[in-house]
Amino acid sequence: MQQIDGYCERLGPGVWAEPWNAVTNGAFLLAAVWMGRRAAGVGMARVLAIILGVIAVGSFLFHTQATVWAAVADTAPIAVFVLVYLFAVNRDVLGLRWPVALLVTAGFLPFAALVGWAVGAIPVVGVSGVYWTVPVMLLLYAGGLRGRLRLVARGFVIGALILTVSIVFRSLDMILCPVWPLGTHFAWHLLNAVMLAWMIEVYLRHRLATARAGR
Repeated sequence: MQQIDGYCERLGPGVWAEPWNAVTNGAFLLAAVWMGRRAAGVGMARVLAIILGVIAVGSFLFHTQATVWAAVADTAPIAVFVLVYLFAVNRDVLGLRWPVALLVTAGFLPFAALVGWAVGAIPVVGVSGVYWTVPVMLLLYAGGLRGRLRLVARGFVIGALILTVSIVFRSLDMILCPVWPLGTHFAWHLLNAVMLAWMIEVYLRHRLATARAGR
């Protein structure tokens, strides 16, 4: 129940002390509903859309309650989304058998720890250290897929670019606070909603194209 004050917009302990940070979580919810409808019939894409909806709820709780438990509710669904997405890509895009896909997905955890540690020492962007793991991972996968799945590779690059801009906004929140009291964290929400929906779309398009080719 310990209170957390980690964002420029929050000036007190009130539920609505971060109105923009709270309300912009609606973008996650809209993205989840949109992608949930598009993903009808594609099981893993539908699961990802549901997790995206949970991200909306968890982030809203954190930016209204601002407690340790709410921080867990905020970050845990993000981690689950990344791991489920990575497993789906390993299995359905790379074509790995599910035990191997699961093992490769588990390898993301030490990779994330290493990248987060390395980036954490860099001024300004280091505050978002662990989040940089995702665009790095997407670019690595894009490089590996560019020869045989160019559309998927291009989709991953676009996702990495959107997330990079989003992380920069997240990192600048407290730095720009003296001159921009609203903060920039709300832009992290808006861009992430676009990015996560886009990543589901990339996976969904590949699955639909694969299904059509198999007919």
